[in-house]
Amino acid sequence: MNHSFRILIATGILIGLIFPASLQAQLKTNQEVSLQASELTNTILRYKADKGILDRFYFLETSPERIERMKILNTDYLNVIKQFKYDQLSMDGMVDYVLFKRTIQNELRSLEEDAAGLPIAKTYIPFSDAVFGYEKRRRRGAQLPASTLAGEWHQWKETISEQIKNLEADQQIDISTAYIIQKRLQDIKDALKSVYDFYYGYDPQFSWWLEKPYRGTDSLLNQYSNAVMVRARKNSSGADDGSGIIGRPIGAAELKRQLEQEYIPYTADELIQIAEKEFAWCDKELLKATREMGFGTDWKAALEKVKNTFVPEGKQPEMILDLFNQSIEFIKKHQLVTIPPIAEESWRMNMMSPERQLVNPFFLGGESIIISYPTNTMAEPDKLMSMRGNNPHFSRATVHHELIAGHHLQMYQNQRYKTYRNFYTPFWMEGWALYWEMILWDMNFPRGPEDKIGMLFWRMHRCARIIFSLNYHLEKWTPQQCIDFLVDRVGHERANAEGEVRRSFQGNYGPLYQLAYMIGGLQFYALKKELVDVGKMNYRQFHDKILQQHQMPVEMIRHILTNTSPKKDFSTNWRFYPK
Repeated sequence: MNHSFRILIATGILIGLIFPASLQAQLKTNQEVSLQASELTNTILRYKADKGILDRFYFLETSPERIERMKILNTDYLNVIKQFKYDQLSMDGMVDYVLFKRTIQNELRSLEEDAAGLPIAKTYIPFSDAVFGYEKRRRRGAQLPASTLAGEWHQWKETISEQIKNLEADQQIDISTAYIIQKRLQDIKDALKSVYDFYYGYDPQFSWWLEKPYRGTDSLLNQYSNAVMVRARKNSSGADDGSGIIGRPIGAAELKRQLEQEYIPYTADELIQIAEKEFAWCDKELLKATREMGFGTDWKAALEKVKNTFVPEGKQPEMILDLFNQSIEFIKKHQLVTIPPIAEESWRMNMMSPERQLVNPFFLGGESIIISYPTNTMAEPDKLMSMRGNNPHFSRATVHHELIAGHHLQMYQNQRYKTYRNFYTPFWMEGWALYWEMILWDMNFPRGPEDKIGMLFWRMHRCARIIFSLNYHLEKWTPQQCIDFLVDRVGHERANAEGEVRRSFQGNYGPLYQLAYMIGGLQFYALKKELVDVGKMNYRQFHDKILQQHQMPVEMIRHILTNTSPKKDFSTNWRFYPK
């Protein structure tokens, strides 16, 4: 056997020995890549970077300059998307295509809304383009004509004062118009601050001429913004029903559009019917627990006893830790989801300020759980309502909602899987956390009737959110009716109910946010029935797979988990709630 032949044989044996291992390594690499990327990953990352840097440069949201530039950006990327051959994409690529296109189309629509508000804003703030022009020059460091600018600034102050006087006779301005004006006024404040902070103390002429004009104008802009909303409230017949809560109902047509945008194929009326069916289930379970506690059918008396189980002052954090340990032990025992050790190790606690509790009377959470409980500055009745509303049995459903396997675990995994995806939706964020309340109930996590009432309180609360928020946006209910509904139908403390309604209509929440808890939870629950209950996946596989997709509409997660390709011209059609 010659030397060359020996080498050939040896090489063949070597290849035969090594190839299976290298193939396994390649498969592992492919699997790692699939957890992080699709064919659209780089395009989406470039879009996020481009949009981010342009948002920072054109930071005045209502400036015509920004609106036009962002239209160009989004139109350019819409054209980039069209270059992908959809039928040749992977499942993740198809999902990213559909959702990225949806994101850009929504951005373009929002820009058109800002553009439509420009004539209104100019009517009430006629000098705004001049302010934006100076800020544009500042960005490139031009030396501004200080004495000329001081004269213009003085004229702007005169104009604002005149506009405030004119509001007294203005019968046309409504709440929607007021929001447009206030948004532009905030941009004016930010633009003037940008100019002032850049030159003051550096340019002697600017500092000499413009210190007083700036301070006086900034204060006057705040007065103008407040006066605009006061006038709008007076013009809006019945807008303030005594609750002091003024929101902006969006109406049936806009509700329909936003529901379709979130891939919810139900009308507002159908969602209210779903909430009422879920409420009926809660009523039955509540009466069972009430009887177990010895109160017959008097569920409010049973609820009152549960509320009065609040822990003594200073003991709330200890109670939270105990509830966290119970829920973690339960989740691990039933092998429901993978809990990374660092996620379990790294969550934190903070206390909520009294001011914030006016809007958020209950826990908030994520990497840090923010505890709503009385502080020394609160009035005695408010202290008691806060303690009663955050008792241990109520909190049994909220601790795992905020931490693990709820928001903390969601956010932890979002930073580790498919991080390029940014398809935010509250139906994923809040729906997932609410879904865990549902399945832990099914698995007998509540230890007795008091725990059941505590968990049912929150489930009823989620049903009520759908009913009161949709009735409000359909312009059927006032904020005071919403408050009364939470007190009478769910059993809220009145101050907590007021905080909840104020949060819903005056906080930084979209119109669909409050209904997204229960509806998103029902979507995940329906998907669980489709895959886990029939044995196609176990709980851990199901939950881990969802958390590896990053946030997106639940219907798109369904496409991934069932391996069914969404259509290129996708529209929602998943009727997830049983008839």
